[in-house]
Amino acid sequence: MYSRLPSLCLAASALLCAQQQTNDSLRAATPDAASAKPNLTHEQRGDIFMARKMYREAVDVYREGPRASAILANKIGIAYHQLASLNQAKRQYEQAARLDPKYAEAINNLGTVFYAQKNYRKAISQYKKALVLNPGSASIHSNLGTAYFARKKYQDALDEYQRALELDPEVFEHRNSHGVLLQERSVEERAKFHYYLAKTYAKSGNSERALLYMRKSIEEGFKERNKFLEDGEFESLRALPEFQELLKLEIRAL
Repeated sequence: MYSRLPSLCLAASALLCAQQQTNDSLRAATPDAASAKPNLTHEQRGDIFMARKMYREAVDVYREGPRASAILANKIGIAYHQLASLNQAKRQYEQAARLDPKYAEAINNLGTVFYAQKNYRKAISQYKKALVLNPGSASIHSNLGTAYFARKKYQDALDEYQRALELDPEVFEHRNSHGVLLQERSVEERAKFHYYLAKTYAKSGNSERALLYMRKSIEEGFKERNKFLEDGEFESLRALPEFQELLKLEIRAL
């Protein structure tokens, strides 16, 4: 019985050694992609840090890339934007636009800085410049609509929202990514904003989302419920039981 111990120990040792070699091989094959993996560019490494919400690290890695890259300048701007460093973000977007005057995404992002600073006139100006370069961008149309909304130009906002929805039926459902173009989502009059989204979806024939945003609007305190009965966009919804129930919805003050 005891004479078999040496051979068992050798077998166990060999097994452990083989397992260690396998683990080492796996680690070598799948290193931390955001670190110094040789076949990743600075942009790709920075993108990984952005996905992990490690924005300062992303800035450092992007800056190691080519200084004449408009794309990297724009992405550095987005990283600063996520850090709420709007002035630094603005400088980077401006740099990206200087490097590539036809870079619609950077011009749009510059508009989002002005929007965040509540300079809605300048935001609108930038969004319009971006749309000249990229008229088919649903996100930029959406941003322009939101800037109009902030200036209480509701019909202009509705027109832009409608155009955005025509270009991309999912445009209002996208969540902000860390790509190259920022889509503005912050508004002060949320109840009215959701009323206009309900109106936009109703006009496009998407009753499910129209009712969803109608509910959100009412729950957030939209007081002009008569508009749901008067606006022509909601005509096709009025016979639906869900529509009638929403009109009866009572919001309890907390």
